[in-house]
Amino acid sequence: MIDFQTQPSEYKHWKLKFDGDIATLVMDVSPEATLKPGYELKMNSYDLGVDIELYDAIQRLRFEHPEVKTVVVTSANEKIFCAGANIRMLGLSTHAHKVNFCKFTNETRNSIEDASENSGMKFIAAVNGTAAGGGYELALATDEILLIDDGNSAVSLPEVPLLAVLPGTGGLTRVVDKRKVRRDHADIFCSIEEGARGQRAVDWRLVDQSIPRSKFAEAVLTRATELAALSDRPGGAGCQLSPLQREISDNGVEYSTVSVSIDHDKRTASITLKTNAAEMPADAAAALAQGDQFWPLRLTRELDDALLHLRTNETLEGVISLKTQGDLSAVMAADAFLQANADNWFIREVIAYWKRTMKRVDMSSRSLFTLVEPGSCFGGFIAELLFASDRTYMLDGQFEDDDRPAASIELSAMNFGPLPMSNGISRLETRFLGEPESVTRAEAQIGKALDASAAKSLGLVTDSLDDIDWEDEVPAVIDLRASFSPDALTGMEANLRFAGPETMETKIFGRLTAWQNWIFQRPNAVSEEGALKLYGTGTRPNFDFNRV
Repeated sequence: MIDFQTQPSEYKHWKLKFDGDIATLVMDVSPEATLKPGYELKMNSYDLGVDIELYDAIQRLRFEHPEVKTVVVTSANEKIFCAGANIRMLGLSTHAHKVNFCKFTNETRNSIEDASENSGMKFIAAVNGTAAGGGYELALATDEILLIDDGNSAVSLPEVPLLAVLPGTGGLTRVVDKRKVRRDHADIFCSIEEGARGQRAVDWRLVDQSIPRSKFAEAVLTRATELAALSDRPGGAGCQLSPLQREISDNGVEYSTVSVSIDHDKRTASITLKTNAAEMPADAAAALAQGDQFWPLRLTRELDDALLHLRTNETLEGVISLKTQGDLSAVMAADAFLQANADNWFIREVIAYWKRTMKRVDMSSRSLFTLVEPGSCFGGFIAELLFASDRTYMLDGQFEDDDRPAASIELSAMNFGPLPMSNGISRLETRFLGEPESVTRAEAQIGKALDASAAKSLGLVTDSLDDIDWEDEVPAVIDLRASFSPDALTGMEANLRFAGPETMETKIFGRLTAWQNWIFQRPNAVSEEGALKLYGTGTRPNFDFNRV
């Protein structure tokens, strides 16, 4: 099992250093500390385990260190900043593992950019040695890239000429969309093994500065100090992220506010969110005093971990049912609290974390069905699960011999902007892309308890069913879905979910990652005579030169 939980005392590949409002995140990969046997992480190359630590470090910088305003990402190796994803690991990995590796790495890079945009924290890549492939992609995720000018250090994306694959964590997209490198320059850059160094890297906008070794440390500190002066982060005490309390079994995972149940025979799973201990504190200061036990934060951390666990360790369960259980009024009180205190740095981080976790839901390579039953609590920010799903079914009325009142759902302002998808617009705007008047109709219902009939009339659910039809139709729909080809479903769902505007983020996930995943299955890359298998052996790969 791959575990996404870690903490700085357990890091094997990263070191965190603090100096006032500047943090330094040092990549110092331990070659032997791999997730699986059969390869070594030489030259600061990485596997999923390295990125799990990086993701954890970014989360802790956001929550535990409000004093940090600039983060410098650099290397402990004086000659190699990062050699990218470990090629031997890629050659040995299953296709599913490569896909999940690329997806998580993409999400982690995006979390750096999200911290820059939403947390008042800027990132500098102090590239003090060669940055190749995924190493340069890591640098591209930061706000500014400072490259040491020592005659040898370069930035490069050599995947096409060397490996017959693509830079799979946003490299191509960020070069032209974010760095705005001219297309012909980008074409040359991505077609050569040696990359670019010195003034050429600056002139082509591949880096921001090229600095002699004797002046490099001083220049990095100067720029980090300048960026820190622009931040609104307040300093003071942070929120410590303690290890999650969970029980993992063959049939699921139990957390304090999230329950995961797995039916291996039917290849399905369900995730239930609960309002356990959801009472809100008096104010934002009291919320921070609760730390990681503040209910919206605890819920988000547990859901995030559950999604990663299912994605990586339970790959046969193709349909996930999303459910809630608890007090809708408690959810709406939490929603109102988050909105009222959104200017507070801690609450801002909690909202941003929920937004990123909902994007993780969107990116699930699973069919998502949300089920609204008596005892459900879909309201406000949690109601986003209704609109993230491929279909949503709501029970009209009660079950026989169940005295719980009929379910209702409730919208809030959180459903109309603060929690955008990767396409930059809300899930309701995406849902009603061809009928903006439906968004307006839904927005007029903010704060009202909507029963099944009203929810269906507003287009907020796919269908409302009475108890007899529910017992017959919902299981049948789920069973049928689980019988379809997972490859076809993944492609269909990803195409249908992301209607509307295209952003750099949707390009990275939709365009680049989809092609990367396909290329990772092609013989030119992964056959016994493919580039990934033969890299470093001195034998040239044998390519099928048909364009397809």
